[in-house]
Amino acid sequence: MTTAALIVAAGRGTRVAGPVPKQYAQLGGTSVLARTLGVLLEHPAIDVGVVAIAEPDRARYEAAVAGGHPKLAPPVLGGATRQRSVLNGLRALAPLSPSSVLIHDAARPFVTPDIVDRVLAALQRSPGAIAAVPLADTLKRAGRDSRIEATLDRVGLWRAQTPQGFRFNAILQAHEAALAAGREDLTDDAAVAEWAGLPVELVEGSEANVKLTTAEDLARAARAVGTAPTGAGEVRTGQGFDVHRFAAGDHVWLCGVRIPHARALEGHSDADVGLHALTDALLGAIGDGDIGQHFPNTDPRWRGAASHVFLADAARRVHARGGAVSNVDVTLLCESPKIAPHREAMRARIAEILKLDISRVAVKATTTEGLGFTGRREGIAAMATATVVLR
Repeated sequence: MTTAALIVAAGRGTRVAGPVPKQYAQLGGTSVLARTLGVLLEHPAIDVGVVAIAEPDRARYEAAVAGGHPKLAPPVLGGATRQRSVLNGLRALAPLSPSSVLIHDAARPFVTPDIVDRVLAALQRSPGAIAAVPLADTLKRAGRDSRIEATLDRVGLWRAQTPQGFRFNAILQAHEAALAAGREDLTDDAAVAEWAGLPVELVEGSEANVKLTTAEDLARAARAVGTAPTGAGEVRTGQGFDVHRFAAGDHVWLCGVRIPHARALEGHSDADVGLHALTDALLGAIGDGDIGQHFPNTDPRWRGAASHVFLADAARRVHARGGAVSNVDVTLLCESPKIAPHREAMRARIAEILKLDISRVAVKATTTEGLGFTGRREGIAAMATATVVLR
């Protein structure tokens, strides 16, 4: 085990109005926490992740990580303070013996892989390293009646962000020592490290790597990653194609809908040719391999699996890159079963999986006029196109 990620998600977000803590708020159909996890867990240098949560949010957490991730360990309960939540997470990771750990706020969903790279690179030469941004604004100290008392020198001042990375044993010992000394007033992990005498290096963060703290922050973030993005963004299109042959059975799964039929489709999973093609289209749009790479048919975990799991995972990967699905289009090629009676149910199911308005989902069908393997009723093929917009 080399590098662990500890995501702090136990706060209650008192400055955000509403019943849902900010880390579980929805951004473009995906929770803030899920977006954060997507970036960190997909990073090749991170081997395991654990999330510190509040007990009242357990159901929200399970919904946010539905389908799980191979790198994600069971959550740990947080404490009354951020410091205590981090310590609980570090203690949970200790049996895995990681050499280093990245500690990150769940409410910073716009962290990017290059920020993670810079923090990890600095850990090769320093016991600690944090993402930060040099202060650009002029600083004023207020006196009585909110009048300016002095202008402060901003040279050498930085705004701390996360991730904050440390050599694991050093930061665990620092947190344990701070707790023993009654110091639970330290506002971030770098402050704990400084108190313990550990050198901490500053590396370049990003103005985009904001912490969502207020309702206004959430509204601004929602506009940035909305289901129908506006303004600047890179538009990408991906294509998918899949084929499954007929086998013995009494139903087929097509676009997430179970349809009675004289035969079934053969496959390692439920053989939903429509969702398989659409999954590949989404993965193609972000250049992230294909369905066989992420869900190989040699893995017994996916035997008989429902294909909506694959499609939801592809959407999560889009969101983890700061993207949003704009629209999708699936064409089924078959002589039977008849698709028209089930078309609207298929559109609705895809819209539900991708958290899109149904107007952004198209499902079509055609025959091949008796030609080829579909014309001979030997199987069904599907083509799909997906358009995504990356921030």
